[in-house]
Amino acid sequence: MPRMSSPSAASEQRVEAARYALLRRLAYAMRHQMVVHLQPIGMIMEVLERRLDSASPDFAQIQDSMAKVNTHARAAVQSSLDVVSWLAPEDGKLIAADAGVQETFELLRSHLNFRGFALGNEVAALPVEVSRSAIRSVLPAVLLALTDTEKSPAHVVIGAQASSGEVRMTIALQPGDGTPGFSGEAHYRLLTWDDVAAIAQAEGVTCEREGGTVTLHIRA
Repeated sequence: MPRMSSPSAASEQRVEAARYALLRRLAYAMRHQMVVHLQPIGMIMEVLERRLDSASPDFAQIQDSMAKVNTHARAAVQSSLDVVSWLAPEDGKLIAADAGVQETFELLRSHLNFRGFALGNEVAALPVEVSRSAIRSVLPAVLLALTDTEKSPAHVVIGAQASSGEVRMTIALQPGDGTPGFSGEAHYRLLTWDDVAAIAQAEGVTCEREGGTVTLHIRA
């Protein structure tokens, strides 16, 4: 007889499938983040080549261009290393809640804008530390699941406050007043609220949804 999977094994597979779907959906935004510092390097090198080919090269300008190339190269390396940490989170790594929200905001802002959703970050200074893995997993999953089921244009606003040993975060969908966007990616698949629930449970985050507003309770 075939061996039956235990409930715990089935639950782990469900979480793993949800995480994989999330990473596949984030891949488009991650790719953009990795190349954003590489594009200026090519432009600077073109200018540098023209300066070197001139009859009387201005070495001060050449040195300045090389410094800019070095700066962008360092930023590109750091960005690539940071993307790897999204794929393989460090266990026990903490981050200030406001910084964690900002990371996700910067990763998905352009992606959601292309799709017609204006992403807003209204989280003020909130130095309370939370699990970096939790905020990087659950918040993007909520943003994608929320926008996957809504038509653009619309605003998506993130807010948060600390209370009673936790960070209470809200993600609210509001009507927009612009023109609809477009998707620049071939979706792997839409994220479902079952995916969000599986990831949230694995990260110890309580997720509540009422209409176009989602509330997350993340342990401080």
